[in-house]
Amino acid sequence: MKKRKKKILIGIIIGFLLLSIGALIAIPFVVMKSLNTHVNFNETWKAEEFNLNAEHFFVKTEDGLNISAYEVTVDTPKAVIICLSGIQNPSVTVYFGHAQLFKEHNYATIMLDMRAHGESEGNKICLGYKEWLDVKAIVKHIKEKPLYDNAPIIVFGLSMGAATAINAIGEIDDIDGLISLSAFSSWEDVFCDNMSLSTPKIIASIEKPFVSLVTFLKFGADSYSIKPKKEIEKLGDRPALLMHSKDDSQIPYKSFERLLQHAPSHVETFIRNGDIHFITKSFLNPKEDEEYTEKIIQFINQVRVSR
Repeated sequence: MKKRKKKILIGIIIGFLLLSIGALIAIPFVVMKSLNTHVNFNETWKAEEFNLNAEHFFVKTEDGLNISAYEVTVDTPKAVIICLSGIQNPSVTVYFGHAQLFKEHNYATIMLDMRAHGESEGNKICLGYKEWLDVKAIVKHIKEKPLYDNAPIIVFGLSMGAATAINAIGEIDDIDGLISLSAFSSWEDVFCDNMSLSTPKIIASIEKPFVSLVTFLKFGADSYSIKPKKEIEKLGDRPALLMHSKDDSQIPYKSFERLLQHAPSHVETFIRNGDIHFITKSFLNPKEDEEYTEKIIQFINQVRVSR
């Protein structure tokens, strides 16, 4: 009788463990299922609204996707800045306000909609694991254009675009500088940081390896090697500016702190109080935020060609 009860108890425990593991796998799987999509923006902006002329063009990535981009050129550019937006919004055309600012300082701007966004091809958002290849295709375009022969290349990203920007500079030696706004340190980190806001921290900690597992199943081996907190270690002496707000409700400040722990000591920072995911409340018209624009322009001015 006692042996039977013991077997039943063991069976219950094993069943509970299996159900628990199943639930832990199911949570990131269900959440990440929403990434199997193409983002079509309800709101976009035109260069003409900012008194700019922009060329719309496409580049092809190494893995065969056509990526949509807009280019605002200047004569003898002092730098060329590649701009990337976020996971769901806004359209990268929100950067036309920045392009206007950059043109006034004789910087060229290229804005690309990452794969699965806007007019770019793709039906899966890849959380920066593959989007750095989109940046690589743009860098190739820049390198083939005589206009940019002596101009440093700077990658400038927001949110998931910032995580992609960090991955890109880590993987692409031809990028000379980085501006990151509200980047996550890794997908697992931001997933579990946000989870811990509504569940016990121990549950979020236990969940992390299962997030890694599901990420591996979706994106392959790149999910282990290509992540911002690892890629930022590859900066070398190239300049970088990391920006974050202390109460960011989308990508908690912990990600910023982790990135700094892995970053070279020369990396510059810009921190704002409150929940300002876009860093400036005037992202469409950045010149309205003097402190923000002064920091951006001061940083770009010091970037030099490192290759």
